[in-house]
Amino acid sequence: MDTGPAHLSTAARSNAVMQLASAALLPLFAVTIFLGALLIFWLEPMFAKMVLPLLGGSPAVWNTAMMFFQAALLAGYAYAHLSTRWLSQQRQILLHLAILAVATVSLPILVPAGWTPPTTGTPIPWLIGILAVAIGLPFLAVSATAPLLQRWFSQTGHPAAADPYFLYAASNLGSLLALVTYPTLIEPGLRLSQQSCYWTAGFALLVLLIGICAAISITGNATVAAGPAPSEARDGAAPTWLQRLHWIALAGVPSSLLLGVTTHISTDVAAAPLLWVIPLALYLLTFVLVFARRPPLRHEWMVKLQPLVLLPLLVWLWSNIPGWAAFPVHLLAFFVTVMVCHGELSRRRPAARHLTTFYLCMSLGGLLGGAFNALIAPVIFSSVVEYPLALALACLLRPHLDSGSARIAWQDFLLPALILATIPIRAAFHHLSLDAPGSQTMYFYLPPILGLTYALIRRPIGFGFCIGATLVATVGMVDRMDVLTHERSFFGVYRVTRDESGRFTMLIHGTTMHGVQSLDPARRDEPQSYYMRRGPFGQLFAAVESTGREGRVAVLGLGAGGMIAYRRPGQDWTFYEIDPVVEQIARDTRYFSYMADRAADVPVILGDGRLSLARAPDHGYSLLILDAFSSDSIPLHLMTREALRLYFDKLAPGGLIAFHISNRMLDVAPVLGNLVADAGATAVIQRFRPGPSSDPGLYVMPSDLVVVARTPGDLALLQSNPAWVPLAPSPDHGVWTDDFSNILEVFRWR
Repeated sequence: MDTGPAHLSTAARSNAVMQLASAALLPLFAVTIFLGALLIFWLEPMFAKMVLPLLGGSPAVWNTAMMFFQAALLAGYAYAHLSTRWLSQQRQILLHLAILAVATVSLPILVPAGWTPPTTGTPIPWLIGILAVAIGLPFLAVSATAPLLQRWFSQTGHPAAADPYFLYAASNLGSLLALVTYPTLIEPGLRLSQQSCYWTAGFALLVLLIGICAAISITGNATVAAGPAPSEARDGAAPTWLQRLHWIALAGVPSSLLLGVTTHISTDVAAAPLLWVIPLALYLLTFVLVFARRPPLRHEWMVKLQPLVLLPLLVWLWSNIPGWAAFPVHLLAFFVTVMVCHGELSRRRPAARHLTTFYLCMSLGGLLGGAFNALIAPVIFSSVVEYPLALALACLLRPHLDSGSARIAWQDFLLPALILATIPIRAAFHHLSLDAPGSQTMYFYLPPILGLTYALIRRPIGFGFCIGATLVATVGMVDRMDVLTHERSFFGVYRVTRDESGRFTMLIHGTTMHGVQSLDPARRDEPQSYYMRRGPFGQLFAAVESTGREGRVAVLGLGAGGMIAYRRPGQDWTFYEIDPVVEQIARDTRYFSYMADRAADVPVILGDGRLSLARAPDHGYSLLILDAFSSDSIPLHLMTREALRLYFDKLAPGGLIAFHISNRMLDVAPVLGNLVADAGATAVIQRFRPGPSSDPGLYVMPSDLVVVARTPGDLALLQSNPAWVPLAPSPDHGVWTDDFSNILEVFRWR
């Protein structure tokens, strides 16, 4: 009996099944890795926002959370590395599925009940504890997905299994998508409770997909037998410790550079909200590009392009020209430099057998780079020195373009030394107004320096030292030319400067003015800038004084202390200030004398204003001023339904609440309008736009002030002035709560 056709039919069907399995294998693993990365970068901002009101919205909340996320990512990669090293594939799979099952106990993601932050001391240990309890296990399980699945894929026998690193591009693509969509789609469209439910559904889908990948991995050699042998047979030698240190450096320097360029732009260009998203998106994009199967931007192109984008950056920084125009210059230099470092990482990746070791080193480097910027730099540097330092280190990590470039020579040190020697020369020129921004003098010595620096591009050591020396010289000149003193804390860099006329002392945080005082002894007690007497603050205090109520005054935000000029003898004032450095500057009579002259007995309560105010007696203040809004990055937790309810609890009958909302990037007036309407209260607003002042002793600035009261009668004195208009609610904006806010809806796009 002839059974040939039947046998052929069976073989054909078997071959078709194997081809179908092989075709579906790669998309399955890629989608699973993509989803895992998306969930991680969704979880990070979601839980940070959940815990934000408990800690008063301090920047330390996000910085500490980021440190935890980096440490948890390292732990996830370490778990992936050790499990693949010590366990068989079947036991790896069983262990990981068990961890995923246990992690479901933490779902849905919520702030655990009964956790109350400390009222004294640092809240960092408490925050790390709540992060570990609430999201530690799910984060660990999901973060291990990318290296584990790439390792499992390398053992399937798929034609691409020998080099599974391209799947890392899928991981970073998921991270990038979550980063972009969270502030634009997820946060505006969903409350935190809804976000948590959708995240839980995504986690369940991820577990299902991981289970399918695990099943295929166990039977991979039989299912995809038509492919080549697993990559185990083609493994290279184990990486040396020198190679591992190189991987750590190539990952750590870009991580430091990411935080450094974000801090520099936020400090010296514009402290715009969401500004950190763009550098982070570019950072993730570099991973997508360099680990692609066919990188669209070749590594050698980026290596050759790097000096061409760094030299314009040096010119810009050396010229000390501020403004938005510097934004693309910094970002281009950042992107190309990170592409060079991550391109070297990709080029030096090991065989698939050592994949988890490679990712472990990368994660350790990222943690060390972030820890240096977040924990060490603010302590040892008084300005953002970590940014030029990271750029210089990145140049030192450039690949050697010829055999001789690896040797250290005298020219690697001579030119950097000459560049540093220009600091006192430039200081002398600036004193003679020859080296000010826009001056032509600098162009006599800057081209030779740039030309000699470019000549060393084939020598990473010399080129890196020149870049570092030029940037350090720039930082040194900024300190010499513009700043009387500068202080750095966990909350930012503060500079005390003189204006161009030499008549005023100013306190600046980033690009935002936080106080001005006249140097004229006869006018040093006069309020300036936002707080001048003919502006809305002067009108507010005049109206309160006319009522004859002494009352108590609370101010959230100290600045230089200029508002204390309105204090009347015997009046009880209290300042709430989050940063001890601000109080030190305000009380230092070398720079400002408002506090010494008018507020020696006025307490300054340190800590977040909302949390500290919650401990004050109810119905105690006749005037409550929130002056934390005169910056381009606003503390959102100070303008929610729950926050306004707290303010009214602390307000005496007939009292007023004033919101200072002057801001270049955000218009929060519609949000306040909706909050006031939601509370059944009333409010007026004045957008003060003064013309040029003929008084040389007055520093004039525009200001926006919203005053809120329980009843219209409490605002009668202000409403008699036509400059004050009712603040109406906005149908285009929602009511912000601790559970919901949308920063994009108040962004000034023009």
